[in-house]
Amino acid sequence: MTYCVALLLDEGLVFASDTRTNAGVDQVAVFPKMHVFEQRDDRVIVMLTAGNLGITQSVVNRLRDAVKTGEEKNMLNVGSMFDAAALVGAEMRLAFERDAEHLKNHNAEFHASILIGGQIKGEQPRLFNVYAAGNFIEPSRETPYFQIGETKYGKPIIDRVVKHDSDMMDVVKCVLISFDSTIRSNISVAAPIDLMLYRSDSFHADCKQRINESDPYYAMVRQGWSEGLKQVFHQLPNPDWCV
Repeated sequence: MTYCVALLLDEGLVFASDTRTNAGVDQVAVFPKMHVFEQRDDRVIVMLTAGNLGITQSVVNRLRDAVKTGEEKNMLNVGSMFDAAALVGAEMRLAFERDAEHLKNHNAEFHASILIGGQIKGEQPRLFNVYAAGNFIEPSRETPYFQIGETKYGKPIIDRVVKHDSDMMDVVKCVLISFDSTIRSNISVAAPIDLMLYRSDSFHADCKQRINESDPYYAMVRQGWSEGLKQVFHQLPNPDWCV
């Protein structure tokens, strides 16, 4: 299992993903699930992946190979983020055609999802959620984010706090709390957390951070949130039923 979240704000985009993969409690490893395609002053495209690691690595590697070999359509020459999402969807369908039957024969499902967001010169930043079938959707101004993987524990805080016009640094705090809530409740999600901020029209992936459990700021946010919740809880009045 994994947890990834991407948010489309007026200021730009925020991406975050955990790095844990596991096939049981004794088979735990760290793999990056954030992948960046960048062409300075022209485009920044970020992908977050969840699901079967073999499927998602295949999709990412084929997209990178297309760039290296200069295919007619690749991540560094498509004209829009919509076209970039369509490339990801096409690779998902190819992976399904190649692997789905073999996975079924081993009692495994074809399970993968990818968030892709960024900006290509000439258009505003955009964000897409690409499903296993290769189709995809965009967020709305009312719900300006997508989550994939283990989403339920980290969703409530984002729903309460994040709006499309939220300050980007407030969103970063919210994302870290969302990850803390998920990590506390699900052992299959764990730090390090890969975090990236993209500011509109910068066309540069220069703000990327890997956050470990020992990171001082992350530790402060976790402790402050936990203590704040307890304080607010104890300040709430008791019900007057059956007293």
